Amino acid sequence: MKVAQLLEKRRAGWAELETMCRTLESGGTRRLGPEGVLRFATAYRSACADLALADAYQLPPHTVQYLHDLVGRAHNQLYRSKMFRWRQWGHELFVEVPRRLLFDRTLWLATAVFWGIFFASMALGYSSRSYCEDTVGVDALASVEQSFATPPRGRDANTSGAMGGFYVFNNAGIGLRCFAGGLVLGVGGLLITISNAIQLGAIFGHMFTVEARDNFIEFVTAHGPFELTAIVFSSAAGMRLGFALVDTGGLSRIKSLQRAVYQAVPTMAMAVILFCLAAVIEGFISPSSLPYAAKAGVAVVSTILLLLYVFGLGWLGRPRRAV
Repeated sequence: MKVAQLLEKRRAGWAELETMCRTLESGGTRRLGPEGVLRFATAYRSACADLALADAYQLPPHTVQYLHDLVGRAHNQLYRSKMFRWRQWGHELFVEVPRRLLFDRTLWLATAVFWGIFFASMALGYSSRSYCEDTVGVDALASVEQSFATPPRGRDANTSGAMGGFYVFNNAGIGLRCFAGGLVLGVGGLLITISNAIQLGAIFGHMFTVEARDNFIEFVTAHGPFELTAIVFSSAAGMRLGFALVDTGGLSRIKSLQRAVYQAVPTMAMAVILFCLAAVIEGFISPSSLPYAAKAGVAVVSTILLLLYVFGLGWLGRPRRAV
């Protein structure tokens, strides 16, 4: 009877655990708060011990069954997999991610490195053909010129869909190379960022000097903001991995890399989204017969959306210090 009396005194704890289960089922861990989560874990362990005693001493079946149900219910909340919840995904996408992007120092370093070198290389490419040939290669340069020898023309739906799929895979490959390059010698991400900026800048600068200039500008205008920003984002994610191998902050390299991967995921996820959006625009809008004003309008809207997402939403959800 001592065990029965002990368990009877535990009913208040069971009631509290049941209340916390209802709270978790309706609103997740945010409604409990950190202290509430700790109390929940403690109450769960106590209920498990009570169930073991109840089973061992063959207490009334209704008590044992109640504890079985309560422990199972608490177990599901404690060890449940994260379910798809629109509210949580919305908060992550429109609050957490832009905040991390805005205050990510590695991202702004990648932005400064990429655009600074891009414009410098574009100026050199505009003024010197030999620079472009040395940087990109004679054959590659001729291939680019040939690609834009004729104005963009509308494709049928099947061709546009196929090219859109091709651009998705092509852009994903660029992003993954930038991301994975961060693991090479610790500075691979930085080197790939510089390489991309030099080559793209040289091509842009050179194409502004040839007869196919207007065709080139018309094609790249619409999808350029998303694609170039995605390259910067994926480069920043790769740079973060590389820096984590060089400056571990007192951690082992594996632990430092794991932390860097966690921090880089939002940046890389946005890069993937932007690459996909750029691929759709590149497959359907860039080569279409739409007037240039419409394509320029797409570029302007894309740029405004990017600025609002990073600066607007990022500032609204700003943390106390940069990450």
